[in-house]
Amino acid sequence: MNNLRNSVRLIGNLGGNPEIKEITGGKKLAKFSLATTEKYKDADGNPVSETQWHNIIVWGRQADFAQKYLEKGNEIVVEGKLINRNYTDKEGIKKYITEINANEILKTGNKKNS
Repeated sequence: MNNLRNSVRLIGNLGGNPEIKEITGGKKLAKFSLATTEKYKDADGNPVSETQWHNIIVWGRQADFAQKYLEKGNEIVVEGKLINRNYTDKEGIKKYITEINANEILKTGNKKNS
């Protein structure tokens, strides 16, 4: 049950091609954005579509997979955990970031039409 304490599963479309970085020691990192969209009808019966954007990070073999097989528009399933971090920018302003550190990625084969 400890695995469920910080667990996230999302199905969405890539907002862009993964950005690949090689970290010291040979570790590989891939970063990309994922859009999840909810569709429903409001109280008046009008269709509403709400999109949320998520920052995804993958390491190692999953980063290799992202580099080889993922591109903008692909629909994927991501499973991982939430990571909150902060940093101070060049102007001295503290910035906060929420990311999903994915440990599994599944490409569904669907691609959103542009």
